[in-house]
Amino acid sequence: MTGQNKPFDRNRRALFTAILASSAVLLPGSGWRRLLADSLPLSTDSPYGDLQPPDEHGLRLPRGFSARLLALSGQPVAASDYVWPHAPDGAGVFATPDGWVLVCNAELNTGQGGASAIRFSMRGEIMAAYAVLSGTTRNCAGGVTPWGTWLSCEEFAGGRVWECDPLGQAAATVRPALGRFAHEAAAVDPLTGHVYLTEDDMQGRLYRFSPDKTADLSAGRLEVAAMDAGRVRWLAASPEQPYRKADAITFRRGEGAWLAGRTLFFTTTDDHRLWTLDVDSGQLEVRYDGVAAGPAGALREPDNVTVHDQHGTVFVAEDSDDLQLVLLAMRSGRQVVAPFLQLVGHDRSELTGPVFSPDGQRLYFSSQRGRDGRGMTFEITGPF
Repeated sequence: MTGQNKPFDRNRRALFTAILASSAVLLPGSGWRRLLADSLPLSTDSPYGDLQPPDEHGLRLPRGFSARLLALSGQPVAASDYVWPHAPDGAGVFATPDGWVLVCNAELNTGQGGASAIRFSMRGEIMAAYAVLSGTTRNCAGGVTPWGTWLSCEEFAGGRVWECDPLGQAAATVRPALGRFAHEAAAVDPLTGHVYLTEDDMQGRLYRFSPDKTADLSAGRLEVAAMDAGRVRWLAASPEQPYRKADAITFRRGEGAWLAGRTLFFTTTDDHRLWTLDVDSGQLEVRYDGVAAGPAGALREPDNVTVHDQHGTVFVAEDSDDLQLVLLAMRSGRQVVAPFLQLVGHDRSELTGPVFSPDGQRLYFSSQRGRDGRGMTFEITGPF
């Protein structure tokens, strides 16, 4: 898609605030509701301040933050001989005894996709780069498991989920029990082992996989979300094809997913929504509604999502629109919805794969097609 880069316009945000505040109402008969922090006041003033002019990479960042270009598609990563793939997408981070590993998907067509890794020292130096999955198709988003593997999801009809070793030492394993459909993201509950799966389709559903054994995705029960008396209930689903019966909830292009505590955050791109699901109670809510916000909204076409562990700020990447990473946070009794960064001059790109280092001090993300068709993977440092 082509993003239309627009400068940060305070008047545009103010209009969004007025529209969104007026839409904080229950939706009769829907079984779910819009939730705007219980109608608390809204703010468009980022806790990090206004965005500064673009840097050498076309990145607008808050004052005090800086970007490092880690990898450029088609070029070796740092001093390694590993060539970074095109179309970098969803990503995850894994702590290691001597640093951490960033794993990043490649959303490439038939047999050209996969996932790659960059290994860092404790000081953030690049130590190695390598493949963890190859020969797959349109690896879009995915998810980190509590037992330290990466779930790489294929986004096409009949797509599957692959479980990968972030160190690249063990061969990736396909997990057919998690279903065959246009997979987008996966989020694993460390308490129950449930895997929550989004589907990137206009008739998409939200799925839950319950493994038969702890930390073993080879067998289990696949289910789909439905509504019952205002709460989500789970219906049996076949792993052989997408669920299309009318008794399940339709989510229009399910995209990113992230579990923070007992709350699952996930996005739907077509209707510009950020959803939350309380995985214990089943309460489903709309945290942000870009349809209600209209063209003035801070967030359009939400895609990958992540949450900062230390302070709970939610960061949502835009698929297109004006190519911002938008934050949603509570500050001094006010709900903040504001841009954290923006890509300028990356007009045919997407902002993908935001994820934090284990200590929360570094943010990773990619511009999928960069400024000239080559993907760019960045590290952002500053006072998070």
